[in-house]
Amino acid sequence: MTVDVVNQQNEKVGSLDLRDEVFGGRVKVDLIHESVVRANAADRRGTHATKNRALVSGSGKKPWRQKGTGRARVGEIRNPLWRKGGTVFGPQPRSYDFHLPRKVEKGALRSAIAQRLKDGAVIVVDALSVADIKTKVASEMLRRLGIDGKALLVDVKPEDRLALSVRNIEGVRLVPSNRLSARDVMGPRRIVMTRAALEKLQDALG
Repeated sequence: MTVDVVNQQNEKVGSLDLRDEVFGGRVKVDLIHESVVRANAADRRGTHATKNRALVSGSGKKPWRQKGTGRARVGEIRNPLWRKGGTVFGPQPRSYDFHLPRKVEKGALRSAIAQRLKDGAVIVVDALSVADIKTKVASEMLRRLGIDGKALLVDVKPEDRLALSVRNIEGVRLVPSNRLSARDVMGPRRIVMTRAALEKLQDALG
């Protein structure tokens, strides 16, 4: 597989050969799904909570004596069987994150990039940089590359000027290549990768 390499003016300046054993095989959709589910689960806040009988407001005094009244025995008004009592086995704060094997995450990212390459959603540029820290400059660069809407920018080590310039552009994210996940790749409409980032990913995923 060969992809064109363009500069920031969207002019072709070269090409890059990608190894078929890395990005040319079958796209394993099941691995992508598992990786995306794990990433979504890790982002869940998990702050839900209900009050048990120890946390519900109310007296702990026994309402009436145990025997002799003819009524059902009860120990306190915070009894879960009573109205406004505590909740039994209700949801409590927790983390929904879980672990996937490294090979699964690696295979998911490989398949995700391969799918987006087949879709023609990946633009490979020689470099990603801006001269000044200005949102307008970054917006014009993206417009020249044909980017409209949600986009992902990937570089080996993104420069600070670019990060500060794109952070206020809605729908645009800048991610280092070593922090890239399958969910990052599958989400946006277009992906802009530097040549160095794609080569590094190819070596890491090979």
